[in-house]
Amino acid sequence: MTAITLEAGAPFGAAPPSGDAIVTHGLTKRFRGGQIAVDALDLAVPRGSVFGFLGPNGSGKTTTIRMLLGLVAPTAGTYSVLGLSAAHALPLVGALVEGPAFYPYLSGAANLMRFDAADPTAERATAKRRVADALERVGLSAAAGKRYRNYSLGMRQRLAIAAALLGPRELLILDEPTNGLDPQGTREVRTLVKEIAADGTTVFVSSHLLAEIEQMCTHAAIMRTGRLVAQGTIASLSSGRVALVKVETPDVADAARTLGTLGLADVRPGNGAVTAELGGHAPEKINAALVGDGVAVRGLAVVRPSLEDVFVGLTGEGFDVDG
Repeated sequence: MTAITLEAGAPFGAAPPSGDAIVTHGLTKRFRGGQIAVDALDLAVPRGSVFGFLGPNGSGKTTTIRMLLGLVAPTAGTYSVLGLSAAHALPLVGALVEGPAFYPYLSGAANLMRFDAADPTAERATAKRRVADALERVGLSAAAGKRYRNYSLGMRQRLAIAAALLGPRELLILDEPTNGLDPQGTREVRTLVKEIAADGTTVFVSSHLLAEIEQMCTHAAIMRTGRLVAQGTIASLSSGRVALVKVETPDVADAARTLGTLGLADVRPGNGAVTAELGGHAPEKINAALVGDGVAVRGLAVVRPSLEDVFVGLTGEGFDVDG
């Protein structure tokens, strides 16, 4: 049996040893039967970031979150949250794992009161004020007295986030917060996450939707079959891949010739369009050269690499782009 080594962390209230909200070293979870759900994960989540934990379903995201919250014991590896041991960090962490669960016949406010009463660290004397503050923060003050069963999906997800914000939180962990939501509900949650991060809370959000991570997050890590394939800022993850210029034109051959003359690399004529590597060329100068050569330009766009391109390049496979 592999020994379990959990990092002791700093005493409660002490300054964290680094600027990272979450740090893991070799974090591993092996289930009975030998299945490895998380394999030697080395993760660093900067404080103040909106950190996307990206991967297809079954890639180990939820298992990792459960280990960070002390719900599942690692098989091997070390981790710390907010520079503290798990027990000391948890009061400063709000979490939503695998969807909200509330009483349908109670109001939003009444549900939060019951939720708060189950927290042994919560101060009873301030419960009503903290519930009101949490509802206001997620934009549900007007629906505080409305029964939960009458909430929309987006409102239900925001109420779940409110439950995670009943106390002062330095870290918010959200597992698939937009799963199953319609476009309006998705926008509501995305806006809320950005507002929470703007207030100084680190947000760690897992998702299998590439577009969501790209629009919501400042940093990301990409998982595949339990292993980490890349992590960094959204910009740095895409920086290793070249931007393309795409010219839509009926004069494909002439456009390809002009792009080649300008020195653009990897010129590829297609059906009604030509693409090439942009390199250091200015798009407006490319357009001027094309027009000067008599090429009828219907459209010209710079196509920058997305997280989908990065993931496919790293793993050779794709998954849901936008659900």
